[in-house]
Amino acid sequence: MTAAQSALPPGADPRVHTRLLARVRAAALAGGTPPAAPRPVIGASWRRLRGSGLDPSGTPDVAPLDGPGLERRRAESGLVPLLPLLRERLLPVARDAGQVLVVGDAGCRVLWREGGPGVRRLADRLGFVEGSSWDEDVVGTNAIGTSVVVRAPLQVHAAEHYAEGHQPWTCAAAPLRDPVTGRVLGVVDLSGPASTVHPSTIALVDAVAALAGQELSRAHVRHVERLRTLAAPMLARLTGPALVVGVDGCTAAATGLAAPDRVALPDEVHPGPLWIPALGRCTVEPLPGGWLLRPHGPGDDDRPAGLVLDLAGPRPQVQVTSASGSWAAPLSLRHAEILLALTRHPAGRSAAALAGDLFGDPTRTVTVRAEVSRLRRTLGSLLLTQPYRVDEDVAVELRLPTPVARLLPASTAPLVERLRQG
Repeated sequence: MTAAQSALPPGADPRVHTRLLARVRAAALAGGTPPAAPRPVIGASWRRLRGSGLDPSGTPDVAPLDGPGLERRRAESGLVPLLPLLRERLLPVARDAGQVLVVGDAGCRVLWREGGPGVRRLADRLGFVEGSSWDEDVVGTNAIGTSVVVRAPLQVHAAEHYAEGHQPWTCAAAPLRDPVTGRVLGVVDLSGPASTVHPSTIALVDAVAALAGQELSRAHVRHVERLRTLAAPMLARLTGPALVVGVDGCTAAATGLAAPDRVALPDEVHPGPLWIPALGRCTVEPLPGGWLLRPHGPGDDDRPAGLVLDLAGPRPQVQVTSASGSWAAPLSLRHAEILLALTRHPAGRSAAALAGDLFGDPTRTVTVRAEVSRLRRTLGSLLLTQPYRVDEDVAVELRLPTPVARLLPASTAPLVERLRQG
């Protein structure tokens, strides 16, 4: 996990540094030589936005959600149970500092915005209102949107913002993650006038985001225990292999097979037949808070026939097809990097070569083997070993973003950096 980094260098005078940032931004966006280099995360964001053609002097063309739309997004976000913790830990700080506390969803929509009346009025003038989109593609470099892009806590100060209208502001945000899947559920942020900047704000926000993750983890354990209690008598009556999983795929109980700790379920699961690469054909039955999966056993039509690695959208995704059906699910950043390396090298990669692709260090083979092992539990027989490769009988399609400079923005893998540069 990336450590939280302040936008202020140690010992820097905030006013002096703010003036320096203005000169850096002006020179960088004009194509000149800035007096100092922007931070790497900021420079990378500016390059993405220049490549996309976003006008730094323009206004967002995405309207805020209306009342019913906002309430629907709030309900769908899964963030409501975290609000008491976030308010308790951060709202007093926001009020004392003259800032607003903001909670957004994974799509960077502002769902809740709270703070003193003065700073809320300033935020209103900026368009920083509940229901507004703070996606990097919409409003440029900012802590909320860019932290979701890079999947890491981020403080953005003054002229580090891409949009001219945001330069009078400072903000510090951290993603809120599902502790089981690692998926970003949303983002928590403290924002205010640039004069309210403090080097410790980002560490505080990141620490509270971690506490929120721990609360979600405890709730997950309680849910699995309830599901296990429900499943035990049901499984005892069944013949043949079966397993009970939560909606996130975590196994609560199983019989008749060596079940994985977690089954990678597709984004949408419905009762009836389902094909999963690691299990083959299954029958799915709904349970309160989960699913009963009943594998049918291996069949000739279970063999994977096609794989699509889709890196063009905001979330890496893999889709696998066979004669029995198709299956699609999101990928973690590391697993997306591994599959990217294997699709670029169809003849296969050794553990050392993969370590070089991912880390620039061919000695990190233990980490590579562990990650590939986890990925094989998801994709089953599609991934082969000695060397690591995608089954040569499987048709592979790789989808990259346009421009390719936007490829996996959170990745620091040498392979990805080379591809971004063309």
